[in-house]
Amino acid sequence: MSNVISVPAEIRTGENRVALVPEIAKKLIAAGTTIQVQTLAGEHAGFSDEDYTAAGASICPDDSLLGTADVVLTVNPLTETQLQKLRDGSILIGYQNPWSDTQRFKLLQDKKISAISMELIPRISRAQAMDSLSSQASIAGYKSVLMAASLSGKFFPMLTTAAGTVRPSKVLVIGAGVAGLQAIATARRLGAMVEAYDVRAAVKEQVESLGARFVDIDIKAEGSGGYARELTEEEKQKQQEILARHVAASDVVICTAALPGRASPRIIPTDMVNNMKGGAVIVDLAAEGGGNCELTRPGETVMHNRVTIYGPINVPSTVPNHASELYAKNLFNLLGLIIKEDSLQIDLDDQILKDSLITHAGDIINDAVQERLQASTN
Repeated sequence: MSNVISVPAEIRTGENRVALVPEIAKKLIAAGTTIQVQTLAGEHAGFSDEDYTAAGASICPDDSLLGTADVVLTVNPLTETQLQKLRDGSILIGYQNPWSDTQRFKLLQDKKISAISMELIPRISRAQAMDSLSSQASIAGYKSVLMAASLSGKFFPMLTTAAGTVRPSKVLVIGAGVAGLQAIATARRLGAMVEAYDVRAAVKEQVESLGARFVDIDIKAEGSGGYARELTEEEKQKQQEILARHVAASDVVICTAALPGRASPRIIPTDMVNNMKGGAVIVDLAAEGGGNCELTRPGETVMHNRVTIYGPINVPSTVPNHASELYAKNLFNLLGLIIKEDSLQIDLDDQILKDSLITHAGDIINDAVQERLQASTN
């Protein structure tokens, strides 16, 4: 009997992505698995039930498919009600929000669910094809520039017209991770003059290779896992002094400095916004963590001193077709570590699986979740 993989419809408000696209479903079926998809699960991403059935999947009218699955694939964390429906001993793969309350994880432990958190996929070379944080961040970086262009009252490129020449917009990208680099490339494609800042001096070469100017404040703050370490108070002061000049000269500022599970660093205080040009725009991709700008309000557009500050949330969901496609490929590559011929195997000696597992075989594997769970019961 083949392994059964189920894909429920996402129920988070505003979520348009789906965990599995027909193309990847077809590949998994060819490899010997059975695919079940909840009706209309892919509708908002541009995939119909007929697309899935044509790929060989079966359509289930409700979330009863959770209880018949060996593996469940999701984008967002399941609710406790949905978790109760999972078959004991099954595998759950998706975003799990491992920094949230621990009750859900106690439930997963009790049901002996092997819960793999896509947020915890280690940033090592072998896991790059499974790194959904990066694949989704690239989409967010791209879309942030389109959002900024829509909100700005200026052209991005230089234009020569019969009425005169229009100078290109100046764009400053704060944070040169995956999202930031994609934002730089997109802004350059639109013809803007682009500067970029990151506390990790090692990214200077990448920034410049995309045609942007690197704002160097002579602080090296490389941390672990591809993220920056926290700056000292002295370093923060130096950062503020230099950045203030560049922010004031920019028509658009795109903030991308986010840390999974932690509050986003505050980089643009109110007094810095007060010195910006009238009509300038800030798009803060770090809004879900509180924002890099002090004035950011998650999910809202704020007007302050003639400056527009927009804090979008769940940006990849606004490009649901390609976001779903990339996410599904991440899952497919991860499943290659688990599906072994006709069986499902969780190899705890594999660093990728060990680092990303939260619960397995009735145990809490993730140390941080285990500590919070113990603290909540004391």
